[in-house]
Amino acid sequence: TTLKNQIKADRIGHAYLFCGTRGTGKTTIAKIFAKAVNCEHPVDGSPCGECESCRSIASGRSMNVVEIDAASNNGVENIREIREQVQYPPTEGRYRVYIIDEVHMLSSQAFNALLKTIEEPPSYAVIILLTTNQDAFLPTILSRCVQLKLKPLKDFVVKSYLTEHMQIPEADADIYAAFARGNLGRAIALASSEDFNLMRQEVLHLLKHVKDADISELLDYIRKLKEDNLDIYECLDFMQLWYRDVLLYKVTKDINLLVFKDEYRSINEISQVSGYDGLEQILDAIDKARVRLDANVNMDLAMELMLLVMKEN
Repeated sequence: TTLKNQIKADRIGHAYLFCGTRGTGKTTIAKIFAKAVNCEHPVDGSPCGECESCRSIASGRSMNVVEIDAASNNGVENIREIREQVQYPPTEGRYRVYIIDEVHMLSSQAFNALLKTIEEPPSYAVIILLTTNQDAFLPTILSRCVQLKLKPLKDFVVKSYLTEHMQIPEADADIYAAFARGNLGRAIALASSEDFNLMRQEVLHLLKHVKDADISELLDYIRKLKEDNLDIYECLDFMQLWYRDVLLYKVTKDINLLVFKDEYRSINEISQVSGYDGLEQILDAIDKARVRLDANVNMDLAMELMLLVMKEN
């Protein structure tokens, strides 16, 4: 809304800072904004998508949009190159837009060179800085940028996108949305990930049978997780979501509050045999496993201790 209003009022800033975690849409919004400021027939502040300028930018042919990855081009010479390019006005359209991703990765010398560019930009230049770490910026740069923080989306918004645009079944979309924690990019990646779906099947099987499994079977589960090269932190996040559902269902008996709605029978059975103290111990054990892994404790040992707590409770 902020960007659309600036376009409608023809009050385009010359430096923007988009801050947010990976997958929140910083690059996507920057590209749409680059189209909009050069669009021949903008519609309510948005690009029409049909004019020559919009088509040129969408296809990557436009000389008016320059994308730079500061993670791999973080030296002062890279910023000086931008400063030299900025001196030349666009050959077509109104603005030349520079999108600098991972800008917090720039060296201190590069930051200082960038500051000079932002302080005295030509009227036709728009510089968009993208970052996951706003704290890395000099106050002098922050004060010269229009700052926009991209916050996580509500789960129902992510779910709606997955069901409507990717035709993901509702039960699956609930899991992807909950797991992505408001990050649409991550939710889309999870929905397309064979590794995630394999992890989901194996961990779900483990969680539903951990009570009945003997120690040797639990060790086999751990071995299988390792053999399949599954992300152990994702496994722990998945387990945490599962036991969150168990605890929530135990308290409310409301299936609509569950992430794993299609597994409510299993969740109900576990909620009946596990007490509140036991569920709290399980969730605490998952947190401890994560801490142990961060401290480079042997993975097998960390997982064994956690699974024994799950089995006992």
